[in-house]
Amino acid sequence: MNEATTPFGRRPLSLAVVASQAAAKAFVQAAGEAPAVTHKWRLFRAATEAKARLGVGDRTLSVLYALLSFHPETALTPPPREDAARAALTVFPSNRELSLRAHGMAPATLRRHLAALIEAGLILRRDSANGKRFARRGADGDVAEAFGFDLTPLVMRAAEIERLAGEARAEARARALAREKITLLRRDVAKMIETGLTEGVPGDWAGLSQQLAQLVAEPLRLLTAEQTASRGAALAALAEAARKLLESFVSRQNMSANESHNERHIQNQITNAFDSEPRLRCVGAAALETKSATHAPDPEPESGAKLEPDFDSMPAEADTTGRGRAFPLGMVLSACPDISDFAPGGISRWRDLQDAAEVARAALGVSPDAWAQAREVLGADDAAAAVAAILQRGPDISSPGGYLRALTAKARAGEFSLGPLLMALLRGKAGRERRRAG
Repeated sequence: MNEATTPFGRRPLSLAVVASQAAAKAFVQAAGEAPAVTHKWRLFRAATEAKARLGVGDRTLSVLYALLSFHPETALTPPPREDAARAALTVFPSNRELSLRAHGMAPATLRRHLAALIEAGLILRRDSANGKRFARRGADGDVAEAFGFDLTPLVMRAAEIERLAGEARAEARARALAREKITLLRRDVAKMIETGLTEGVPGDWAGLSQQLAQLVAEPLRLLTAEQTASRGAALAALAEAARKLLESFVSRQNMSANESHNERHIQNQITNAFDSEPRLRCVGAAALETKSATHAPDPEPESGAKLEPDFDSMPAEADTTGRGRAFPLGMVLSACPDISDFAPGGISRWRDLQDAAEVARAALGVSPDAWAQAREVLGADDAAAAVAAILQRGPDISSPGGYLRALTAKARAGEFSLGPLLMALLRGKAGRERRRAG
Protein backbone atom coordinates (compact mmCIF):
# COMPACT_ATOMS: atom_id res chain seq x y z
CA MET A 1 0.00 0.00 0.00
CA ASN A 2 1.21 3.52 -0.82
CA GLU A 3 2.02 5.81 2.15
CA ALA A 4 0.75 9.38 2.08
CA THR A 5 3.73 11.35 3.37
CA THR A 6 3.30 14.71 1.61
CA PRO A 7 0.50 17.24 2.07
CA PHE A 8 -2.16 17.81 -0.54
CA GLY A 9 -2.18 20.86 -2.78
CA ARG A 10 0.27 23.74 -2.42
CA ARG A 11 1.09 23.10 1.23
CA PRO A 12 4.88 22.59 1.50
CA LEU A 13 6.64 19.67 3.17
CA SER A 14 8.90 20.82 5.99
CA LEU A 15 11.84 19.02 7.50
CA ALA A 16 10.03 19.03 10.86
CA VAL A 17 7.18 17.04 9.30
CA VAL A 18 9.65 14.58 7.76
CA ALA A 19 11.29 14.10 11.18
CA SER A 20 7.90 13.54 12.82
CA GLN A 21 6.94 10.97 10.20
CA ALA A 22 10.20 9.07 10.65
CA ALA A 23 9.85 9.11 14.45
CA ALA A 24 6.24 7.89 14.25
CA LYS A 25 7.23 5.04 11.91
CA ALA A 26 10.04 3.95 14.23
CA PHE A 27 7.70 4.12 17.21
CA VAL A 28 5.09 1.86 15.55
CA GLN A 29 7.74 -0.64 14.48
CA ALA A 30 9.22 -0.71 17.97
CA ALA A 31 5.81 -1.28 19.56
CA GLY A 32 5.86 -4.93 18.44
CA GLU A 33 3.49 -7.15 20.31
CA ALA A 34 3.36 -4.86 23.39
CA PRO A 35 1.94 -1.56 22.12
CA ALA A 36 1.81 1.53 24.36
CA VAL A 37 -1.56 2.39 25.90
CA THR A 38 -2.34 6.05 26.58
CA HIS A 39 -5.41 7.63 28.19
CA LYS A 40 -6.25 10.37 25.73
CA TRP A 41 -7.87 12.82 28.14
CA ARG A 42 -5.14 12.39 30.75
CA LEU A 43 -2.62 13.01 27.99
CA PHE A 44 -4.53 16.07 26.84
CA ARG A 45 -4.49 17.45 30.39
CA ALA A 46 -0.73 16.95 30.53
CA ALA A 47 -0.36 18.69 27.16
CA THR A 48 -2.42 21.59 28.49
CA GLU A 49 -0.12 21.95 31.52
CA ALA A 50 2.97 21.74 29.30
CA LYS A 51 1.63 23.99 26.51
CA ALA A 52 4.35 26.62 26.95
CA ARG A 53 7.06 23.97 26.65
CA LEU A 54 5.33 22.37 23.65
CA GLY A 55 5.03 25.71 21.87
CA VAL A 56 1.24 25.73 21.49
CA GLY A 57 -1.47 28.06 22.71
CA ASP A 58 -4.94 27.71 24.15
CA ARG A 59 -6.82 27.79 20.85
CA THR A 60 -4.43 25.30 19.30
CA LEU A 61 -5.14 22.97 22.21
CA SER A 62 -8.88 23.39 21.64
CA VAL A 63 -8.38 22.05 18.11
CA LEU A 64 -6.39 19.10 19.52
CA TYR A 65 -9.26 18.46 21.94
CA ALA A 66 -11.69 18.39 19.02
CA LEU A 67 -9.49 15.91 17.13
CA LEU A 68 -9.24 13.61 20.16
CA SER A 69 -13.02 13.68 20.53
CA PHE A 70 -13.35 12.05 17.11
CA HIS A 71 -11.36 9.02 18.24
CA PRO A 72 -13.96 6.43 19.41
CA GLU A 73 -11.86 4.96 22.23
CA THR A 74 -10.61 6.54 25.45
CA ALA A 75 -7.34 4.61 25.19
CA LEU A 76 -4.99 5.42 22.32
CA THR A 77 -3.38 2.05 21.47
CA PRO A 78 -1.42 1.53 18.26
CA PRO A 79 -1.71 -2.13 17.11
CA PRO A 80 1.52 -3.95 16.21
CA ARG A 81 0.95 -3.76 12.45
CA GLU A 82 2.14 -0.50 10.95
CA ASP A 83 -0.62 0.04 8.41
CA ALA A 84 -3.32 -0.87 10.89
CA ALA A 85 -1.68 1.48 13.38
CA ARG A 86 -2.01 4.37 11.01
CA ALA A 87 -5.67 3.57 10.45
CA ALA A 88 -6.39 2.98 14.14
CA LEU A 89 -4.94 6.34 15.28
CA THR A 90 -6.14 8.47 12.34
CA VAL A 91 -9.27 10.61 12.67
CA PHE A 92 -10.98 11.97 9.57
CA PRO A 93 -13.60 14.61 10.50
CA SER A 94 -14.97 17.00 7.92
CA ASN A 95 -14.06 20.66 8.18
CA ARG A 96 -17.63 21.47 9.25
CA GLU A 97 -17.72 18.92 12.07
CA LEU A 98 -14.24 19.82 13.22
CA SER A 99 -15.18 23.51 13.31
CA LEU A 100 -18.31 22.76 15.37
CA ARG A 101 -16.37 20.75 17.94
CA ALA A 102 -13.76 23.52 18.06
CA HIS A 103 -16.53 25.88 19.29
CA GLY A 104 -17.36 27.33 15.89
CA MET A 105 -13.80 28.25 14.90
CA ALA A 106 -13.51 29.93 11.48
CA PRO A 107 -12.07 27.73 8.68
CA ALA A 108 -8.99 29.92 8.16
CA THR A 109 -8.26 29.96 11.89
CA LEU A 110 -8.83 26.21 12.07
CA ARG A 111 -6.30 25.59 9.30
CA ARG A 112 -3.75 27.79 11.07
CA HIS A 113 -4.04 25.87 14.35
CA LEU A 114 -3.93 22.50 12.58
CA ALA A 115 -0.64 23.60 10.99
CA ALA A 116 0.61 24.63 14.46
CA LEU A 117 -0.16 21.14 15.83
CA ILE A 118 1.76 19.58 12.95
CA GLU A 119 4.74 21.90 13.41
CA ALA A 120 4.77 21.13 17.13
CA GLY A 121 5.03 17.42 16.29
CA LEU A 122 1.78 16.44 18.00
CA ILE A 123 -0.11 15.13 14.94
CA LEU A 124 0.61 14.14 11.33
CA ARG A 125 -1.39 14.87 8.23
CA ARG A 126 -2.33 11.88 6.06
CA ASP A 127 -3.84 13.38 2.91
CA SER A 128 -5.64 11.39 0.26
CA ALA A 129 -5.11 11.88 -3.48
CA ASN A 130 -7.85 14.50 -3.70
CA GLY A 131 -7.28 15.98 -0.22
CA LYS A 132 -10.52 14.55 1.18
CA ARG A 133 -10.67 12.87 4.59
CA PHE A 134 -12.25 9.44 4.69
CA ALA A 135 -11.67 5.80 5.66
CA ARG A 136 -11.89 2.49 3.77
CA ARG A 137 -13.10 -0.57 5.57
CA GLY A 138 -12.06 -4.12 4.97
CA ALA A 139 -14.18 -7.24 4.54
CA ASP A 140 -14.43 -7.63 8.33
CA GLY A 141 -15.83 -4.12 8.73
CA ASP A 142 -12.76 -2.71 10.42
CA VAL A 143 -11.01 0.41 9.14
CA ALA A 144 -8.27 -0.75 6.79
CA GLU A 145 -7.13 2.61 5.50
CA ALA A 146 -7.80 6.17 6.67
CA PHE A 147 -6.86 9.64 5.47
CA GLY A 148 -6.98 12.54 7.88
CA PHE A 149 -4.95 13.43 11.01
CA ASP A 150 -2.71 10.81 12.58
CA LEU A 151 -2.45 10.93 16.40
CA THR A 152 0.56 8.58 16.54
CA PRO A 153 3.06 11.39 17.40
CA LEU A 154 0.93 12.33 20.43
CA VAL A 155 1.02 8.76 21.73
CA MET A 156 4.71 8.47 20.88
CA ARG A 157 5.51 11.58 22.96
CA ALA A 158 3.23 10.69 25.88
CA ALA A 159 6.09 10.09 28.32
CA GLU A 160 7.81 13.31 27.24
CA ILE A 161 4.58 15.31 27.59
CA GLU A 162 3.99 13.89 31.08
CA ARG A 163 7.54 14.85 32.06
CA LEU A 164 7.11 18.39 30.68
CA ALA A 165 3.80 18.68 32.53
CA GLY A 166 5.52 17.65 35.78
CA GLU A 167 8.19 20.29 35.25
CA ALA A 168 5.52 22.90 34.57
CA ARG A 169 3.67 21.94 37.75
CA ALA A 170 6.86 22.11 39.79
CA GLU A 171 7.71 25.51 38.33
CA ALA A 172 4.19 26.80 38.98
CA ARG A 173 4.37 25.54 42.56
CA ALA A 174 7.75 27.18 43.11
CA ARG A 175 6.46 30.42 41.59
CA ALA A 176 3.39 30.35 43.83
CA LEU A 177 5.52 29.75 46.92
CA ALA A 178 7.89 32.55 45.92
CA ARG A 179 4.98 34.94 45.42
CA GLU A 180 3.46 33.92 48.74
CA LYS A 181 6.80 34.53 50.44
CA ILE A 182 7.04 37.95 48.81
CA THR A 183 3.52 38.82 49.94
CA LEU A 184 4.30 37.83 53.53
CA LEU A 185 7.61 39.68 53.53
CA ARG A 186 5.97 42.79 52.09
CA ARG A 187 3.34 42.69 54.83
CA ASP A 188 5.95 42.08 57.56
CA VAL A 189 8.19 44.92 56.42
CA ALA A 190 5.26 47.36 56.13
CA LYS A 191 4.02 46.55 59.64
CA MET A 192 7.50 46.71 61.17
CA ILE A 193 8.07 50.13 59.57
CA GLU A 194 4.69 51.29 60.91
CA THR A 195 5.58 50.04 64.39
CA GLY A 196 8.99 51.71 64.28
CA LEU A 197 7.46 55.04 63.30
CA THR A 198 4.57 54.81 65.78
CA GLU A 199 6.66 53.75 68.76
CA GLY A 200 9.49 56.20 68.04
CA VAL A 201 12.15 53.52 67.52
CA PRO A 202 15.43 55.07 66.32
CA GLY A 203 16.33 54.15 62.74
CA ASP A 204 16.12 55.15 59.09
CA TRP A 205 12.46 54.16 58.74
CA ALA A 206 11.89 56.65 55.92
CA GLY A 207 14.69 55.04 53.91
CA LEU A 208 13.31 51.55 54.57
CA SER A 209 9.86 52.71 53.50
CA GLN A 210 11.26 54.12 50.27
CA GLN A 211 13.09 50.86 49.52
CA LEU A 212 9.89 48.91 50.12
CA ALA A 213 7.94 51.16 47.74
CA GLN A 214 10.55 50.61 45.03
CA LEU A 215 10.51 46.83 45.48
CA VAL A 216 6.72 46.49 45.21
CA ALA A 217 6.23 48.99 42.39
CA GLU A 218 6.05 46.36 39.62
CA PRO A 219 3.25 43.73 39.85
CA LEU A 220 4.36 40.17 40.56
CA ARG A 221 2.58 38.78 37.51
CA LEU A 222 4.94 40.72 35.25
CA LEU A 223 8.13 39.29 36.79
CA THR A 224 10.16 36.40 35.46
CA ALA A 225 11.27 33.58 37.74
CA GLU A 226 14.70 35.21 38.16
CA GLN A 227 13.16 38.61 38.94
CA THR A 228 10.78 37.03 41.44
CA ALA A 229 13.66 35.32 43.24
CA SER A 230 15.65 38.57 43.26
CA ARG A 231 12.74 40.53 44.72
CA GLY A 232 12.23 37.88 47.41
CA ALA A 233 15.89 38.08 48.44
CA ALA A 234 15.77 41.91 48.57
CA LEU A 235 12.60 41.90 50.69
CA ALA A 236 14.11 39.31 53.04
CA ALA A 237 17.14 41.55 53.56
CA LEU A 238 14.86 44.54 54.16
CA ALA A 239 12.79 42.59 56.68
CA GLU A 240 15.94 41.51 58.51
CA ALA A 241 17.15 45.11 58.75
CA ALA A 242 13.79 46.31 60.13
CA ARG A 243 13.62 43.40 62.58
CA LYS A 244 17.11 44.12 63.92
CA LEU A 245 16.18 47.75 64.61
CA LEU A 246 13.06 46.71 66.56
CA GLU A 247 14.79 43.89 68.46
CA SER A 248 17.70 46.14 69.40
CA PHE A 249 15.28 48.77 70.74
CA VAL A 250 13.30 46.17 72.71
CA SER A 251 16.52 44.75 74.15
CA ARG A 252 17.60 48.18 75.34
CA GLN A 253 14.18 48.79 76.86
CA ASN A 254 14.28 45.47 78.73
CA MET A 255 17.79 46.19 80.00
CA SER A 256 16.68 49.63 81.21
CA ALA A 257 13.64 48.08 82.92
CA ASN A 258 15.81 45.51 84.71
CA GLU A 259 18.20 48.19 85.92
CA SER A 260 15.29 50.29 87.16
CA HIS A 261 13.86 47.29 89.01
CA ASN A 262 17.18 46.71 90.78
CA GLU A 263 17.44 50.38 91.72
CA ARG A 264 13.89 50.38 93.11
CA HIS A 265 14.67 47.31 95.20
CA ILE A 266 17.64 49.07 96.82
CA GLN A 267 15.71 52.31 97.27
CA ASN A 268 12.82 50.57 98.99
CA GLN A 269 15.17 48.88 101.48
CA ILE A 270 17.12 52.01 102.38
CA THR A 271 14.84 55.00 101.91
CA ASN A 272 11.33 53.63 102.25
CA ALA A 273 10.75 56.02 105.13
CA PHE A 274 10.61 58.87 102.64
CA ASP A 275 7.63 57.32 100.83
CA SER A 276 5.35 57.84 103.84
CA GLU A 277 2.77 60.58 104.04
CA PRO A 278 4.49 63.89 104.88
CA ARG A 279 3.42 65.76 107.94
CA LEU A 280 1.41 68.90 107.30
CA ARG A 281 1.93 72.37 108.65
CA CYS A 282 0.74 75.88 108.03
CA VAL A 283 3.01 77.76 105.67
CA GLY A 284 2.69 81.04 103.87
CA ALA A 285 2.73 81.65 100.15
CA ALA A 286 6.31 82.96 100.26
CA ALA A 287 7.56 79.80 101.98
CA LEU A 288 5.90 77.61 99.34
CA GLU A 289 7.67 79.51 96.58
CA THR A 290 11.00 78.90 98.32
CA LYS A 291 10.45 75.14 98.84
CA SER A 292 8.99 74.25 95.43
CA ALA A 293 10.93 73.29 92.26
CA THR A 294 12.51 75.60 89.73
CA HIS A 295 9.22 77.36 88.77
CA ALA A 296 7.13 79.32 91.22
CA PRO A 297 3.51 78.25 91.72
CA ASP A 298 0.62 80.19 90.27
CA PRO A 299 -0.61 83.16 92.33
CA GLU A 300 -2.69 82.29 95.37
CA PRO A 301 -6.44 82.52 94.77
CA GLU A 302 -6.86 83.56 98.39
CA SER A 303 -4.51 85.17 100.89
CA GLY A 304 -3.52 83.75 104.21
CA ALA A 305 -1.99 80.53 105.46
CA LYS A 306 -3.03 77.10 104.17
CA LEU A 307 -2.32 73.46 104.81
CA GLU A 308 0.69 72.13 102.76
CA PRO A 309 3.38 69.43 103.09
CA ASP A 310 6.48 70.23 105.11
CA PHE A 311 9.60 69.60 103.01
CA ASP A 312 12.20 70.84 105.50
CA SER A 313 12.51 67.55 107.33
CA MET A 314 12.62 65.41 104.16
CA PRO A 315 15.91 64.67 102.35
CA ALA A 316 15.97 64.59 98.55
CA GLU A 317 15.09 61.20 97.06
CA ALA A 318 16.09 59.53 93.80
CA ASP A 319 13.47 57.97 91.57
CA THR A 320 13.83 54.61 89.86
CA THR A 321 15.80 56.13 87.00
CA GLY A 322 18.30 57.88 89.26
CA ARG A 323 16.81 61.38 88.99
CA GLY A 324 16.20 63.43 92.13
CA ARG A 325 12.65 63.68 93.45
CA ALA A 326 11.56 67.16 94.47
CA PHE A 327 8.26 65.96 95.95
CA PRO A 328 7.42 63.03 98.23
CA LEU A 329 4.82 60.40 97.39
CA GLY A 330 2.42 61.64 100.07
CA MET A 331 2.24 65.07 98.47
CA VAL A 332 1.45 63.56 95.05
CA LEU A 333 -1.33 61.43 96.54
CA SER A 334 -2.71 64.41 98.47
CA ALA A 335 -2.82 66.50 95.29
CA CYS A 336 -4.07 63.64 93.07
CA PRO A 337 -6.32 61.35 95.13
CA ASP A 338 -8.17 60.01 92.05
CA ILE A 339 -5.15 57.92 91.01
CA SER A 340 -5.90 55.60 93.96
CA ASP A 341 -8.98 54.35 92.08
CA PHE A 342 -6.60 52.57 89.68
CA ALA A 343 -4.73 50.77 92.48
CA PRO A 344 -7.06 48.24 94.15
CA GLY A 345 -4.33 47.29 96.63
CA GLY A 346 -3.61 50.89 97.59
CA ILE A 347 -0.53 53.03 96.92
CA SER A 348 2.16 52.84 99.58
CA ARG A 349 5.29 53.25 97.46
CA TRP A 350 6.37 54.74 94.15
CA ARG A 351 6.18 51.39 92.38
CA ASP A 352 2.47 51.23 93.23
CA LEU A 353 2.02 54.71 91.77
CA GLN A 354 3.80 53.65 88.56
CA ASP A 355 1.54 50.61 88.18
CA ALA A 356 -1.58 52.69 88.77
CA ALA A 357 -0.36 55.32 86.27
CA GLU A 358 0.20 52.58 83.68
CA VAL A 359 -3.48 51.60 83.97
CA ALA A 360 -4.67 55.20 84.12
CA ARG A 361 -2.75 56.31 81.04
CA ALA A 362 -4.44 53.54 79.01
CA ALA A 363 -7.84 54.66 80.32
CA LEU A 364 -7.01 58.27 79.39
CA GLY A 365 -6.00 57.25 75.86
CA VAL A 366 -2.32 58.11 76.24
CA SER A 367 -0.34 56.14 73.63
CA PRO A 368 2.51 53.79 74.64
CA ASP A 369 4.91 56.04 72.70
CA ALA A 370 3.92 59.19 74.64
CA TRP A 371 4.16 57.25 77.91
CA ALA A 372 7.60 55.85 77.07
CA GLN A 373 8.94 59.29 76.14
CA ALA A 374 7.59 60.80 79.37
CA ARG A 375 9.27 58.08 81.44
CA GLU A 376 12.52 58.63 79.56
CA VAL A 377 12.58 62.41 79.99
CA LEU A 378 10.81 62.93 83.32
CA GLY A 379 11.80 59.70 85.02
CA ALA A 380 9.49 56.81 85.91
CA ASP A 381 8.20 58.38 89.14
CA ASP A 382 7.69 61.93 87.91
CA ALA A 383 6.01 60.59 84.76
CA ALA A 384 3.61 58.63 86.94
CA ALA A 385 2.96 61.78 89.01
CA ALA A 386 2.29 63.73 85.81
CA VAL A 387 -0.29 61.16 84.69
CA ALA A 388 -1.91 61.31 88.12
CA ALA A 389 -2.12 65.11 87.82
CA ILE A 390 -3.62 64.87 84.31
CA LEU A 391 -6.17 62.38 85.63
CA GLN A 392 -7.03 64.70 88.52
CA ARG A 393 -7.69 67.62 86.21
CA GLY A 394 -10.18 65.44 84.32
CA PRO A 395 -12.33 67.28 81.74
CA ASP A 396 -10.10 70.37 81.90
CA ILE A 397 -7.69 68.54 79.54
CA SER A 398 -9.26 67.56 76.21
CA SER A 399 -6.29 65.53 74.94
CA PRO A 400 -4.38 63.81 77.76
CA GLY A 401 -1.87 62.25 75.34
CA GLY A 402 -1.09 65.56 73.67
CA TYR A 403 -0.86 67.30 77.06
CA LEU A 404 1.64 64.69 78.31
CA ARG A 405 3.71 65.09 75.13
CA ALA A 406 3.73 68.87 75.65
CA LEU A 407 4.92 68.44 79.25
CA THR A 408 7.62 66.03 78.05
CA ALA A 409 8.81 68.50 75.43
CA LYS A 410 9.01 71.30 77.99
CA ALA A 411 10.90 69.05 80.39
CA ARG A 412 13.35 68.08 77.66
CA ALA A 413 14.00 71.79 77.11
CA GLY A 414 14.38 72.37 80.86
CA GLU A 415 11.22 74.46 81.03
CA PHE A 416 8.95 72.24 83.15
CA SER A 417 8.69 71.19 86.79
CA LEU A 418 5.97 69.27 88.56
CA GLY A 419 5.93 71.84 91.35
CA PRO A 420 3.45 74.36 89.90
CA LEU A 421 1.15 71.56 88.68
CA LEU A 422 0.97 69.84 92.07
CA MET A 423 0.73 73.13 93.98
CA ALA A 424 -2.18 74.27 91.83
CA LEU A 425 -4.00 71.00 92.55
CA LEU A 426 -3.31 71.34 96.29
CA ARG A 427 -4.53 74.95 96.33
CA GLY A 428 -7.67 73.94 94.49
CA LYS A 429 -8.25 71.12 96.96
CA ALA A 430 -7.72 73.46 99.96
CA GLY A 431 -10.05 76.05 98.46
CA ARG A 432 -12.80 73.47 97.99
CA GLU A 433 -12.38 72.29 101.57
CA ARG A 434 -12.63 75.88 102.88
CA ARG A 435 -15.74 76.50 100.81
CA ARG A 436 -17.34 73.34 102.20
CA ALA A 437 -16.33 74.33 105.73
CA GLY A 438 -17.60 77.87 105.34
